[in-house]
Amino acid sequence: MFDIGWSELVVIGVVALIAIGPKELPGVLRSVGFWMGKVRRMAAEFQGQFQEAMREAEMSDLKKHADDLNNAAKQLTSDFDPYDTFKESNAAKSASDTASASAPQPETGTGDIKTVSTPDPSQVAAMPDAPRAPEATVAETKTPESASPPPEPVRREA
Repeated sequence: MFDIGWSELVVIGVVALIAIGPKELPGVLRSVGFWMGKVRRMAAEFQGQFQEAMREAEMSDLKKHADDLNNAAKQLTSDFDPYDTFKESNAAKSASDTASASAPQPETGTGDIKTVSTPDPSQVAAMPDAPRAPEATVAETKTPESASPPPEPVRREA
């Protein structure tokens, strides 16, 4: 703090011993130590209050920034109408549905139950990547004993 080395302290001690005298030197050193401690405590208290004021100022700046972001978000959402967005997406969807009427499209039913339209078999044959139902074998089909077994299905290899 004051950049006083050991040599300077020895000089100050010798001068204090000569000026004050050996009888009163311990009392003077005690009072100097007391006042130095008091000054250090006051400096630490001041520094703590200063740091706390800096933290409060920083927190108020952060709060102001957060409030500004919140207000900006409210302004953006005040212009947002989910129903209009839903109508626009459905309009675009129905336009694309009419453009591709030959492909099978799911239809919505009432409530939680949804129905799906089945495509025409000629359309399915025209679709190269259309999923096919697994073909049953003779062992999997259950027929009455008096009935003749069904003919072997024709297997197609991809």
